[in-house]
Amino acid sequence: QVQLVESGGGLVQAGGSLRLSCAASGRTSRSYVMGWFRQAPGKEREFVAAIRWSGGNTYYADSMKGRFTISRDNAKSTVYLQMNSLKPEDTAVYHCAAGTSYSVVPTSYNYWGQGTQVTVSS
Repeated sequence: QVQLVESGGGLVQAGGSLRLSCAASGRTSRSYVMGWFRQAPGKEREFVAAIRWSGGNTYYADSMKGRFTISRDNAKSTVYLQMNSLKPEDTAVYHCAAGTSYSVVPTSYNYWGQGTQVTVSS
C-alpha cells in the first residue's frame, strides 16, 4: 500500500500563488508516476500535471502550462505543485495520485490522497 497526504491548499486571491505538497509513504516505488488532479463541484476529475519519480519527466494539461509547475524531492518522497497566477476557475479539490504509468485518466492511478481544497477569490 501507498499512502499519500496532500497539504498546502487554502484561500487565495486571483493572481496569487500556492504550493501544494504530496507526501508519499508506504510501499512507494521510484518507478511510479505521480499525478495531480483536481475536481470542482459538479465536474469530473481533471488531470493537472504528472511527474516520474525516476528521471523527473514532467507532463501538463495544456491549460496549466506556464502557470503550474510540478516537481519532486526524492529524499523527502514528496511531490509539489507550484501554482501561480491563480484564477477563480482553478477553485477545486486537488488530489495527488500514484500510478505505474503516465496517464491523464484518473482510473489509471492506483493510489489517491484525500485532497486539499484550493479556493481562488475574484
